[in-house]
Amino acid sequence: MTPKHPKILWNPSESVKTNSNLATYMSWLRDHRGLTFSNYDALWEWSVSDTRAFWQSIYEYFEVISHHSYTEVHSDDPMPDTRWFEGAKLNYAEHIFRNKTEQHPAIIFKAEGRNTEEISWKQLHDQVAAMASFMKGSGVQKGDRVVAFLPNCPEATIGFLAACSIGAVWSSCSPDFGPSSVVDRFQQIAPKMLITVDGYRYGGKEFDKREVVSEIVSRLTTLKTIVEIPYLQKEKILPQSVDWAEAVQTSFEALIFTPVDFSDPIWVLYSSGTTGQPKAITHSHGGTLLEHLKYVSFHNDVKSGERYFWFTTTGWMMWNFVQATLLVGATIVLYDGSPGYPDLNVLWQMAQDHQIHHFGTSAPYIVACMKAALAPGRDFDLKTLRSISSTGSPLPPEGFDWVYEAVSTDLWLCSMSGGTDVCSAFVGGCPLEPVYEGEIQRRALGCAMYAFDDAGQPLVEEVGEMVVTKPMPSMPVYFWNDPGKARYRESYFEMFPDIWRHGDWLLITARNTLVIQGRSDATLNRHGVRIGTAEIYQSVSKIETIVDSLVVNLELDGGRHFMPLFVVLKEGQALDDPLVRQIGHQLKTDFSPRHIPDTVVLVQDLPYTISGKKMEAPVKKILMGKPVEKAANLGAMRNPGSLDFFVAYAKEVPV
Repeated sequence: MTPKHPKILWNPSESVKTNSNLATYMSWLRDHRGLTFSNYDALWEWSVSDTRAFWQSIYEYFEVISHHSYTEVHSDDPMPDTRWFEGAKLNYAEHIFRNKTEQHPAIIFKAEGRNTEEISWKQLHDQVAAMASFMKGSGVQKGDRVVAFLPNCPEATIGFLAACSIGAVWSSCSPDFGPSSVVDRFQQIAPKMLITVDGYRYGGKEFDKREVVSEIVSRLTTLKTIVEIPYLQKEKILPQSVDWAEAVQTSFEALIFTPVDFSDPIWVLYSSGTTGQPKAITHSHGGTLLEHLKYVSFHNDVKSGERYFWFTTTGWMMWNFVQATLLVGATIVLYDGSPGYPDLNVLWQMAQDHQIHHFGTSAPYIVACMKAALAPGRDFDLKTLRSISSTGSPLPPEGFDWVYEAVSTDLWLCSMSGGTDVCSAFVGGCPLEPVYEGEIQRRALGCAMYAFDDAGQPLVEEVGEMVVTKPMPSMPVYFWNDPGKARYRESYFEMFPDIWRHGDWLLITARNTLVIQGRSDATLNRHGVRIGTAEIYQSVSKIETIVDSLVVNLELDGGRHFMPLFVVLKEGQALDDPLVRQIGHQLKTDFSPRHIPDTVVLVQDLPYTISGKKMEAPVKKILMGKPVEKAANLGAMRNPGSLDFFVAYAKEVPV
C-alpha cells in the first residue's frame, strides 16, 4: 500500500492542461450544453450521476456517423440488461477511415528479423478494401465470425478492419497459444474463416506452428476458408488454403461499410477460463466505439498524427485497444518479438527510432527495466515521448520512481486498469491532475467505480471490492452461447445484485486517486497476462500420477509474482524432479511458458465447498496472510481441515 501522503512525481503544466483533448471537451460542454465544471472531479461526478446526458454528449461531441437515429440513450433495465442507443446503425471501421491525412503513416511495423515497414493510410484503405472483397467473395456475411491465429502484424489489423467493415465478428489468438487454448476459444463461436501464419519469431528463435495450425483446422469444423501468411517463408500448410498475397490482390472498388445495430457484436474476447471453458465475451460496435473515442481522447490525450505504441500480442485486449487509436488519426506502432531480445533496451530503441509519443507496456516490464538499472532517458533520444502507460498488473511505487528517475522528469505516467471485460480501462490517466507515487490518477469518465465492503457500503482510504454501480455501453452485450446470460450474471453480479463486481482489491484515497492491490478472485494475473486456473488443471490432469491440483498467483511487493501449484498424487507416488519437469513441459506444450508455476508443492487434500467448487480464492487470501476464519466460510466447506496445510505453508511464502 502506498503512504497516505505520497510525493507528487509530475504536475501538468498550464500548456498541457489547456491543449488537452479533455479541456477542449469541457469547453464544448460549456458552449453547447451550458455546463461548467471547476475541475475534473466535478466533471466525473456529473458523468456518473447523469449517465444519459454524458453518453449523449460523447455521441454528439465525436460526431458519430449514424445511418439511423436512436430512440433513447439507454433503457432503465439494470445491468447486464441495459440497452444503449436503440435504433442507431453505425460501423466502427467507418470511423477509422473518415478524414484521414496522408501526412502521417497509418502503421509502422517492426519485427524480429524484419526491416521496418510503413503503411500509408491509402495503402491501409486499399488492402482493407481488397480483403473485405475477398471475404465477401468467400461467403462471409454480416454476423459471421472471422478468426485469426496471428502475431502483432499489419495483416491482423487489416483482417480485423475488413471483417468489421462488412459487419462480421472478429476474434484472435496469438501464435504462442497451444492448440487446446485456441480451439477452446474459437470453437465456441463457430468461425467461417481463419487467417493464420506458419510460425513466428521470438527471442531470436523461430517457432514452427504448422502442426498446430493443422490441428486447429481439423478441430474447427465450421471453417469454410483459410488464409495463410508465410510468416517464416515455409511451404504451404494446407492445400485448400489461400495465400494472403493472393487474397489482397482481389479486385475492388470503394471500401463499403455495412451499417449494423449499435448493439451488434464487433469482436469476441475471452476470459482466462478460471471456472472452466473461457468465457466468450462479446462487445458491441457502438459501445466499443464510444468507449474508445472517450478513453483514447480524454484519458490518453492521443492526437491526430501522434505515434502510439503498446507492447502486446493479438491474444490480449490491449491489441484491440491499440486499434482504437486509429479512430483519432494516430499512427499505430506495432512490434512483434521479445521485449528482452537482444536486451531490454529493444523497445526504448524503437521509441527513439520511430519517434513514439505514447509508449504502452506492462508493470512487469517497467520493473524488469528498473532491476536491470536501465537508463533510457540517458541512452536514447526520447524527445517526442509524452506519456508512458502501464497496465496488466499493479505498478509498484518503485516503478513510478524509476520512470521519473531513469526516463524523464517531465513525462505523464498513466497507470491504468480495466480488462477484457470492457476492452478499455475503468481507471487511468487524467491530463489535468498530478501523478502521485504509486497511485492511479482518476476514475474514467462515465465509470461509477467504488470500493465496497462485504455489506455493499462504499469505502474511502480503505481496501474493498472494486465495483461499478452504473452501466457503461462498453460492458459486454452478452457472452457467446450463454442462454439467459447465466454465466454473465455469475461472473459479475453474484456478490452485489445489479452491481458489477470486477474481482480486484481497490483503495480510493481522499484525493480521488486509486490503488489497485491485485485480484480478489481466483484469476491468475501472471506478469500482466490473465491465466485461468481451469487451463492449468486441464493440462496437469493429463499426467496420470496427479490426482488433483490447485494453483494461485500472489502479487507481492516490488512487482514480484509467486505462483505455486499444489498437487495431490496417487498413493505411493513421490513428487520428484522428473515429475516437476513433466508438469512444466505439459503446461508449456498445451498453453504457454507463462503457465509454468514457480514451485510445485505436494499436499494430501485440497479445499472444496460442499457444492464441489475448488476454493482457490480462500487459499490465496490465506497465503497473503489473512486469518483462515476471514478467508473462508468454514461452514460451507466439505473438508475445512484441508486449510490447515495452507495456514502453515503461508509462513514459507517469499514475501
